[in-house]
Amino acid sequence: MSREEGLQRRYSRLEEALEIKSLRRIISAYINYADAAEEDVKRYERSFRKLSREHKGLLSHLPLKFQRFRRCISANSFFIMNMLQAFDPPFDMSQDIDFDGHSDIGRFSNGHLCTHASHHMQDYSAYVKGSVPESIDIASGPELSSCSGSCDQTPSNRNNEKQEISSESSCSLVMNMNTPNGNTNLIDESMDKVKLICNLDASLHDSTPNGNVRCIIRNIVRDWAVEGQKERDQCYKPILEELNRLFPDRCKERPPSCLVPGAGLGRLALEISCLGFVSQGNEFSYYMMICSSFILNQTEAANQWIIYPWIHGNCNSLSDDDQFRPISFPDIQPASAGITEGFSMCGGDFIEVYNDMDQEGAWDAVVTCFFLDTAHNIVEYIEIISKVLKDGGVWINLGPLLYHFADSCAPEEEMSIEISLEDAKKVALQYGFEIEMEKIIETTYTANPRSMMQNHYYAAFWTMKKKPRT
Repeated sequence: MSREEGLQRRYSRLEEALEIKSLRRIISAYINYADAAEEDVKRYERSFRKLSREHKGLLSHLPLKFQRFRRCISANSFFIMNMLQAFDPPFDMSQDIDFDGHSDIGRFSNGHLCTHASHHMQDYSAYVKGSVPESIDIASGPELSSCSGSCDQTPSNRNNEKQEISSESSCSLVMNMNTPNGNTNLIDESMDKVKLICNLDASLHDSTPNGNVRCIIRNIVRDWAVEGQKERDQCYKPILEELNRLFPDRCKERPPSCLVPGAGLGRLALEISCLGFVSQGNEFSYYMMICSSFILNQTEAANQWIIYPWIHGNCNSLSDDDQFRPISFPDIQPASAGITEGFSMCGGDFIEVYNDMDQEGAWDAVVTCFFLDTAHNIVEYIEIISKVLKDGGVWINLGPLLYHFADSCAPEEEMSIEISLEDAKKVALQYGFEIEMEKIIETTYTANPRSMMQNHYYAAFWTMKKKPRT
């Protein structure tokens, strides 16, 4: 083995170790959801006990409300554990990991597909016939394939044979979770099994932040519940109408291709597929990927699941019933939605996955929705979008510029380029784009429609076309 090969092999081992570390933290966060929520309820109870007898009498219903919290938390945990038992990680999660000789691992972010080798493809083409194929085991994990170095399913080669990850090297958490009333003993037992199989230690479990899990629960409403339809109409509907206008002569034999970076839980990418495009969603967050994989790949019926997404905010509630209202999802069965063959989800960093020669000029359209401001360097995002589009291809964007890394307590070497909308459009012009349409759309994001407080965005919405090279 040459020195270069040895270094590459060592680097690959480090990358895999970092991925396992990151994924363990995320699984821990999901498992820790109920415990973290229980701590909130205990805090409410401590505050109630400090009231005077007279004041307790005026709020005598609160102890029952606290028990109601616990029932809702249990129901949310029931969904989370079903989701985890179906997840089939692309690594052997039981292995010990060693970071000896790599003192700089702390700079890698947690909660994301953080390394060059971590591009995982999930193809949903099997569902194009409108029903779950008999050969797919709903209790098993989703079918994943590895995309080393780049995402191998460009529109031109999407039928290429992909390398399968063997079941021997994955953490397939197959457990029966038939407890619609949220049986806490069964949920606790399942959590213990997940911890054992994935080699989760107590210190990691205790230190994992839980806010991301609650964010995912709210995103489920936005993408997959009837209650999220208003937001989808505000954000997704204009994009779909624009695609329909720009590609009026779509045909099943040669459908146009559309890339959706920052696909989140996958609804927009699915809707674009149903419109008659070869659609590929790209997502960086394991939190999102685990949940979207479950909804897209494991759903047997519409409204199969029930969660209580609004229980974690006591502020600005009109009533307890509003706060405790159940949300059923998904509002459609993805398998019966009428997707176009070639629909897929690719996990990994947008820049690392698509800044590849195989992706150059590969896509007819790129759709970005609430995505541009997730960049460390928005200029690089725009550069890659231009690179992957064909000449004459279109870029449809909708979203604000709430830069995710602005004012963050990050290491000094972490970059955050924060420019105005005007500057962002000027940069796009330098990369060969011309503006065909632009306007402002007012919208919310994962908002509770019955809350007394509503945050509204005035989001930029544009269509740009990539000029042919001269």
